[in-house]
Amino acid sequence: MAERPTTFGITGFGYAFGDDKDVRLSAADYVSDPERIIRWGFDTFHRAPDGVTAVGLAARAAADALATTGVAASELDLVVLAASEVPEYPNWDASAALARELGITKVQTLLLTEGCASGVTGLGLVAGLMAVQPELDRVLFVAVNRVSEFHRNRMTVNNAVHSDGAVATVLRRDHPTLRWLATEQFTDPELSDWFRTDYGGSVAPVAPQGWSSRTADPGHVRVQAHFAKNPARLRAFGELLNSRLLDVIDGACKRAGLDRSDVAHVIYINDSPEAIEELVQPLGLPVERTNAAISPLHSHMGAADQLTSLGEQLTRGELHEGDVVALTGTSIGMRWYCTLVRV
Repeated sequence: MAERPTTFGITGFGYAFGDDKDVRLSAADYVSDPERIIRWGFDTFHRAPDGVTAVGLAARAAADALATTGVAASELDLVVLAASEVPEYPNWDASAALARELGITKVQTLLLTEGCASGVTGLGLVAGLMAVQPELDRVLFVAVNRVSEFHRNRMTVNNAVHSDGAVATVLRRDHPTLRWLATEQFTDPELSDWFRTDYGGSVAPVAPQGWSSRTADPGHVRVQAHFAKNPARLRAFGELLNSRLLDVIDGACKRAGLDRSDVAHVIYINDSPEAIEELVQPLGLPVERTNAAISPLHSHMGAADQLTSLGEQLTRGELHEGDVVALTGTSIGMRWYCTLVRV
């Protein structure tokens, strides 16, 4: 008889968001063509006040999750932080700083920096750690996005308004609900330079005089240059994006012993509602079985998108016992990823 794989479930959620900002009223502060931004369909984004850091947001969300689940920080066996933006400092472990903010004196920590993907792929890494460390029982998993407006213009990185927020979950070994089933991911390394932040690293630690993220080339310029502004190649890649998302969902289903038809709900990154609806059409799912209604309320919170939507849709009563939910998306790398959970 095959040994049952190590698994865990989500016991509760906590959240922390920046101040709500109206996209229509704010777009002109970031770009010279605000109507282009407004057409994407986002209503609200969150902007953290100056001085509120990613670790600060993460700590607030973590405290909320611990209070909701009745778990003390001292009872945690592992603290995981998935951070999808420019860190507060180089050569610094934000997961350790998070543990310090929670008042923990000794604990295993893990920092994930795979961009938007880390808030989903990190769940698979937790499963791996649980498989080799049977003492791991209670895990705090936090995903945070806090845009550094010096480095990046939150409205020109890609076709989404970038937002500041954090979601925290408490994971428990063998917990029967919101149970992790499988994680799948792969990258196209040729595209690894897309959406990178050019200044602040070891190659170019200081931006040129006069440079500003507000006036720097938007992210799509690098994408267009890659395809030599050839419309046919761009269209073909757009089709490839969606087909690879189906591939990664199929891969996760295969790992879980399921079929694509078993997926009842898809939670994508916080993209435009139209893009999310187009994505799920090949799966035969109505747009109501996605995060298309929640996405405009938060805008793109990087690694925090999918888990935030999972928790909020559960509270809304949109997910039902036994449903298989696919948390999926694309990220820097370029990385396609999917984690399956069963409600």
